[in-house]
Amino acid sequence: METIGTWWMWAGFFGIVLVMLAIDLFVVGGGKQHRVSVKEAAVWSGIWVIVSMTFAALLWAYLTGTAGREVADEKALEYITGYLIEKSLAIDNVFVWLMLFSFFHIPLELQKRVLVYGVLGAIVMRTGMIFAGVWLINQFHWLLYVFGAFLLVTGVKMWFMAEHSPDLERNPVIRWIRGHMKVTDQLHGERFFVMKEDGGRLVRYVTPLFLVLVLVELTDLIFAVDSIPAIFAITTDPFIVLTSNVFAILGLRSMYFLLADMADRFSLLKYGLALVLVFVGTKMLLIDLVKIPVLLSLGVVAVIIGGSVLLSLRRNARREGSAG
Repeated sequence: METIGTWWMWAGFFGIVLVMLAIDLFVVGGGKQHRVSVKEAAVWSGIWVIVSMTFAALLWAYLTGTAGREVADEKALEYITGYLIEKSLAIDNVFVWLMLFSFFHIPLELQKRVLVYGVLGAIVMRTGMIFAGVWLINQFHWLLYVFGAFLLVTGVKMWFMAEHSPDLERNPVIRWIRGHMKVTDQLHGERFFVMKEDGGRLVRYVTPLFLVLVLVELTDLIFAVDSIPAIFAITTDPFIVLTSNVFAILGLRSMYFLLADMADRFSLLKYGLALVLVFVGTKMLLIDLVKIPVLLSLGVVAVIIGGSVLLSLRRNARREGSAG
């Protein structure tokens, strides 16, 4: 695997990730059943973005001195583009989390523990899938076309399903758990399991919070399958792919609490994310025919996401104006 990452760069990156995880898990919204405010979430979301961009600046400075300005510019742009793509697609993941918590009536102060496992699970799954994906692409270049077609189809499907919500009552995972495990009807704080008397003996029950955890981890896996191939259209360097992915995921809890009260304002964002997947999928299908510059890719993704946000806000403003 060709990569710019040296052993100490990998070690430094994982060191930064461990420190950031510790801060995110034990400092941000610290304390049990703490309700994170929008202001607190906004501040921390901004901090995570600043840390991610600082990493890009340090990477550019190091490569400028060791590999030259041209390589530094190229790799820094790849990282920023990958980060923007993964961060954008992570927003869709957040919207699914919102739907899950709403369906199971989980209050904000009880969502912290599930989100902790959700972020950790996403990092572990993506790390394994990224290294596997890079190895497969190096061995079988034609897989890029498979990934491109997959992203193209996924984007088209997302576009037409943007206004539809999945029927969780019929979810096969939930139905399997309910059929093989005893599930309580009520929440028991942040606990996933409780012991209850049943037929004169103590029996372990799972709580609705556990059902949400299972679905959160499942959606992490599904979104990883969608988003990881997207960055392969930008670069196959495992160091760039992993760092941009992980930095996009870190701070996902803060972004969740930031969007928790604002999701309805971005009604058109799903269409923007669908267009991003279609663009990236098309780019992968044309990878050996047309070389689309990374800077152009960055600009296209930024315009699509920014445009969908602005159009969403304008749409909401018109609705509020007509309602008033």
